[in-house]
Amino acid sequence: MAFKKSLRFASILSTALTGALLFAGIASAHVTVKPAESAPDAWETYTMKVPTEKDLPTVKVALKVPEQAELEQYQPVPGWKTTTDKDDSGKIKTITWEADAGSGIEPGQFQQFSFVAKNPANESDLAWDAFQYYSDGTVVEWTGEEGGDNPHSITKITSAAAGAASADAGHGHDAAAGDSGNAGSGDTNAGTAASGDNASAKAGADSTTAASGSSNNVMQTVTLIITIVALIVSLAALWFAVQNGRRKT
Repeated sequence: MAFKKSLRFASILSTALTGALLFAGIASAHVTVKPAESAPDAWETYTMKVPTEKDLPTVKVALKVPEQAELEQYQPVPGWKTTTDKDDSGKIKTITWEADAGSGIEPGQFQQFSFVAKNPANESDLAWDAFQYYSDGTVVEWTGEEGGDNPHSITKITSAAAGAASADAGHGHDAAAGDSGNAGSGDTNAGTAASGDNASAKAGADSTTAASGSSNNVMQTVTLIITIVALIVSLAALWFAVQNGRRKT
C-alpha cells in the first residue's frame, strides 16, 4: 500500500512539474512587438515576432496600429502578401501579412515582421493588438491586458528612452539628402552632418536588435533551466518511491 501511495505521489509531482513547464513554454511564445520602450516623436523600427503554438501552421497575422502612432513603411517578407487598411484621412489602421507561398509558419517555428512607425510626441503607452490566424480557421486574439491569457504587447513611450531610440535610418537619409541639397553641393559640413545622422540611426537600430535578441536568449535559458529541474525532481521522486517500496517489502 505504501509503495502504491509513493508511486501515486511521484506521478502527481511529475504531472505538476510538466504542467509548470508547459506553462513556461507558452508564456514565452506570445506574439510580441519590440522594442518595449522608445522615445517620443521618434521614427522607430518595430519588429513583431509571431511563433506558432499549435500543431497547425499560422497563415495570417493582422496588427492594429495604435491611434497615437503612424505606420509609414513595412519590410517585405518573402512568401507573404502585405495589405493595409486605411481610414478616410489615409492613415493606416491595420496591417496584415498573409502567406501566399508554402504553408506559413509551421509548428515550432516563428516569423518576424518589421515596420517603421512614428511615435507620438507625448509620453504614453502604445498597445499593439494582434490577431493570429491558423490554417484551420481559428483565430487567437492577442488583445488582453498584461498578466492575462492573451496579452497584447505594450511599448512605453518615454523620454528616458531618448538615448536608445533614434530616427529610422531610411527616413533620416531622405531628410539629410534634402537638407544637403538646400545647402548646396559645396557645403561639406552638411554632408558630414548627414553622414553622422545615418551612423547614429544605424547604431540605434543595432542596439534595439541586440536588446531584443538578449531578451529572447534569457527566456530560452530560463525555459531550459526549468526543463532540467523538472526532469531531475521527477527522477528523484521516482527513485525515492522505488526505494521506499523496496523497504516496505
